[in-house]
Amino acid sequence: MAAFTNYTPGPSQLYFTVSDHLKSAIKNNILSLSHRSKAFEAIVEKAVRELKHLLQLPENYTVVFTSSATEIWERSIENLVEEKSIHYVNGSFSARYAEIAAQLQKHVSLIQVEEGKGFELPESIHPHAEFVAITHNETSTGVSWPIEDLNKLRASYPNALIMIDAVSSLPYPDFNYDVIDGVFFSVQKAFGLPPGLGVWCVNQKCLAKANDLQKKKINIGTYHNLPTLHSFAVKNQTPETPNTLGIYLLGQVAEDFNRRTIHTIRKETEYKAAILYQLLDQHPILKPFVEKKEHRSKTVIVAQCGEVTQSVNQFLQQHGIMPGDGYGKNKTQQLRFANFPAHSKEQFEWLVDTLDKFKG
Repeated sequence: MAAFTNYTPGPSQLYFTVSDHLKSAIKNNILSLSHRSKAFEAIVEKAVRELKHLLQLPENYTVVFTSSATEIWERSIENLVEEKSIHYVNGSFSARYAEIAAQLQKHVSLIQVEEGKGFELPESIHPHAEFVAITHNETSTGVSWPIEDLNKLRASYPNALIMIDAVSSLPYPDFNYDVIDGVFFSVQKAFGLPPGLGVWCVNQKCLAKANDLQKKKINIGTYHNLPTLHSFAVKNQTPETPNTLGIYLLGQVAEDFNRRTIHTIRKETEYKAAILYQLLDQHPILKPFVEKKEHRSKTVIVAQCGEVTQSVNQFLQQHGIMPGDGYGKNKTQQLRFANFPAHSKEQFEWLVDTLDKFKG
């Protein structure tokens, strides 16, 4: 396969240090470690330590590992919802989160806007809500919540657990973890790693809710219920044989990100997003799908390409650029561009220059 730069939203471009870390993992027999060994515990301890520093997680947050963020959709509903959940829906992935809650036989309330739109707060207020599910960055459409809007949610939901799906945005957003109760992501997007690992960060309120449901004899799952995950996490272990390589690589790349600094990553993300949106705003054919600038994602940028979608896709691939297809019903009308730490400023400038040359 010819070399190309991968701008698909996930699995996306590998971070440039991953190949060296893979070699190190093989050399040091990381792939053969017992998950009950001290060496494995040291790998988990490092991954959690580096991740907490990178994301600036408070001490009262626990980090646990699953197979994927999709699994966390299910685990979060099982463990944190007794009866009712509220879901803000504006695309395919936020809708799927709500569907899983319904499949688990919870009472689901939707606050919904059309694809490509953000939420104008307050859309609706449910002061007695139990659980609020927010998809911070809707990967299917390139719509993102402004941080200041997320910060307003606690006033609307004073007693609810607020859970943030940050699958395609972390580590970029600077969340205020004092006004939310948990976040989760998978590593094959902005962390530039191979797929197969979900990361769930929760505070003590989440643990208390899961323990309460368990005491009420409500089914919260088996080996991956939150109390069990937490009981192993405090020992730097996992309930089952996990994706050891994924945890190791996460620790190594999180350390690389920390050397680079989260401030630098955020500034570069904003610069790259700005030049691509500027190009799309001025292009004679291609346009940003999300109209309101305050709702435009910095990490997944969606271009409305219409009838030239296939042509521009082929044009980019001829230049060694692999864009992401549009999602679902927009597959033949849009292209999506990941803007992750693995994509350098120079690569984004090259992408913008190449798109600028496309004339239909």
